[in-house]
Amino acid sequence: MADKRKIGKSGLKVNPVGLGCMGFSHAYGAPTEKNEAISMIRKAYDMGYDFFDTAECYIGMNADGSTSYNEELVGVALRDVRKHVVIATKFGVAHGSNGLIMDSKPETIRKSVEGSLKRLGVEVIDLYYQHRIDPNIEPETVAEVMNELIKEGKIRYWGISETTEDYLRRADKVCPVSAVQNRYSMLARDNEKLFPVLEELDVALVAFSPLGNGFLTGKYNASSKFEAGVDYRSHMPQYTEEGFMTAESLMKRLDELATEKGASKGQISLAWMICKKPYIIPIPGSRKEGRLRENIGSAEVSLSEAEIAELDELLDKLDMPVYGQKK
Repeated sequence: MADKRKIGKSGLKVNPVGLGCMGFSHAYGAPTEKNEAISMIRKAYDMGYDFFDTAECYIGMNADGSTSYNEELVGVALRDVRKHVVIATKFGVAHGSNGLIMDSKPETIRKSVEGSLKRLGVEVIDLYYQHRIDPNIEPETVAEVMNELIKEGKIRYWGISETTEDYLRRADKVCPVSAVQNRYSMLARDNEKLFPVLEELDVALVAFSPLGNGFLTGKYNASSKFEAGVDYRSHMPQYTEEGFMTAESLMKRLDELATEKGASKGQISLAWMICKKPYIIPIPGSRKEGRLRENIGSAEVSLSEAEIAELDELLDKLDMPVYGQKK
């Protein structure tokens, strides 16, 4: 296993690839059966994963009508190895009939942290993210609550998901931020503009959707179908004929590099960011044992600065339609 990576200013160190657990309950079709999900998360630990990401809003409806709480699955799966893993969860987002509801009021955060502690079955949360910025609450207010929760022993460190530079700077002045969890992949590179401030403030970039929601694995094509309403990929622009046509040159180069390195296209995609910056920690998700092994194996794939620069140059020329990429 490659050297561990420091999560920003925190004392936490983890392996270079973490596991995004959302897909076991939410956004990628019907939830995985409970015992199967717990077993797979535990297998991930046995493979070498030691950084697990979840959120209070990652919920889904099981076949029997019961609710699948992602935090509960993670908590049960890792209970006997709790001292050997870092668990991250999030507050501040709820699902409403018209989309996401952002709520980071202090009283809401306090209710959320108690719920997450209970569902995870832990005494303290290692890394607690504000899931999305609440436009009605100042970053200083949120950061002060994080200060209080740290002093009370409910959380160890905190981070912000989908943050901007200004919000990060303001929050960090009140309570040091250890990690930013933003969308980042070969297809969505907006957040490279945050690299200078992340380096200045010693903040890790935990990259979600690092494989472009699976697109960069090369396992799908324009004929691939996803269940509308429960699988978010059904409305993602990269999974269209235009998306696949635009990405042809990239996928060809990934295939060439994969052959040269004895790796997969997905592994090259993850190695591209791991080798680019020592503070980037991708958290790809999968329900499949083989894909979990493949993803964590990307930490052993080495790309040179020249190879990374070549890929960046290729990516600069793509006008790729992709979910989450700002134009």
